[in-house]
Amino acid sequence: MNKFEKVGKFQFVTESYLLDCRGRLTIPMIGNYLLHAASGHAAQRGFGFSDMTEKQTAWVLSRLVMEINRYPGMSESVTLYTWIEDVGRFLTTRCFELTDSAGVPLGYARSVWAAIDLQTRRPTPLDIEALQVHVSSERSCPIEKPGKIAAVEGETTGVPYQVKYSDLDINGHLNSIKYMEHLLDLFEPELFRVKEVRRFEIAYLSEGRYGMPLVLHKKEMEPDTYYMAISHEDRVICRAIANWVQS
Repeated sequence: MNKFEKVGKFQFVTESYLLDCRGRLTIPMIGNYLLHAASGHAAQRGFGFSDMTEKQTAWVLSRLVMEINRYPGMSESVTLYTWIEDVGRFLTTRCFELTDSAGVPLGYARSVWAAIDLQTRRPTPLDIEALQVHVSSERSCPIEKPGKIAAVEGETTGVPYQVKYSDLDINGHLNSIKYMEHLLDLFEPELFRVKEVRRFEIAYLSEGRYGMPLVLHKKEMEPDTYYMAISHEDRVICRAIANWVQS
């Protein structure tokens, strides 16, 4: 049994360069916190980036949903807890709880991960027995699981974008956080000043590569609920939903 607790605990302090025009942490930056915690938690327990690379495999993020009750401001200390909720043959679910310095929950997130073969880029079976020992029921994640996201890419003209150097991750593909950034850039700053995203859900369907011409789509399907997508040559590579509420 691994010496580490099943629930990982990671602490951060917000800095001015991490905040948006409202002086608050952004969804993509919270996403970076989540990935940092997920990576650290996995590495401490023997199934992190280096461990996976030795097996010619890698973790890829398939789905992510977060619900934020309050966005941290300048110089706030925040604590992020993360744990594995379940493990299947090809997918594993990881949860997160973000709290302020007093331990009050700021929000929750649930993510779905797959392992792929680095040569074929195809899904590979998980070592269920090895991962199962790290599954925890100590904490709960009281948010609705990711669901099916309706297609909107065929209903909008969209905004063109080409994948650039700064979009790439360590594997040379479009960084999962960059998907979020480009989709949220479809909204005007004025909207963020009067409203905020309470729930953000994203489904990663395909990898973006350098130089790839993309089209970003957005449509308000019902009041304050926007469905989004990123497509390449009429093939969707990502879908997302943003639910807004008054600040």
